[in-house]
Amino acid sequence: MKILERIALVLFSIIMVILAVTSCLVIFNVVELKTIYKFIEELLKDDIAKKIIVGASVVSILLSIKALFFPSRIKKKQEIKTGVLLENKDGRLLISKDTIENLVNSVVKGFDEAVDVQTKINLDLDNKITVFVSLLVKEDSIIKELSSSMQNRIKETIKRSTDLEVSQVNINIKDIENNKSNTKNNNQAKIKLSNVQVSKAQTKENSNSKTQEEIKVVDKATEIDSESDNAK
Repeated sequence: MKILERIALVLFSIIMVILAVTSCLVIFNVVELKTIYKFIEELLKDDIAKKIIVGASVVSILLSIKALFFPSRIKKKQEIKTGVLLENKDGRLLISKDTIENLVNSVVKGFDEAVDVQTKINLDLDNKITVFVSLLVKEDSIIKELSSSMQNRIKETIKRSTDLEVSQVNINIKDIENNKSNTKNNNQAKIKLSNVQVSKAQTKENSNSKTQEEIKVVDKATEIDSESDNAK
């Protein structure tokens, strides 16, 4: 359809340019009307030229009918890119792709085995939905059962919430969460925290020791002063 629309636009532009140029030439007396009439008359005497003109006229008529009574679906395609367009006698409803993606995310996050979920939605002209889910699963997950349950629940939820059909639910398991590595990281964090606490305790002990030594020096100096006073 886009090709036909472009052809119609090109033909219309050419015809309008010819008419505009001819009108200007006649208005400014550059060309006389008799000359134009004579040119058209001579052109119509040629059988090949007549066939070309008839063919171009028929194509222009058909393209004009198409443009008038069969409007372009480009606008609808643009709306479909951002969501699903539903129409009835009461009006129109546009369900955005973000809404459907959030709905799928909420379904997937309802599974305890699912971690780090990413969702993508593709829509076609018939309002059919294709879902792409990419996620990380826990180590003890049964992937086959999880995928089957997830696909069924996603289809049921979208159908119940939006009354739209889901053609496919494609699930991509990116990786399996390694609990051992998480435990190791937690242990390393605990060791670092313990080292910090030990360092603080050592610093506190050193500070206390230094304070006690200073007190002893002061006490000793006081004793020496007292002995000096007694001697006097």
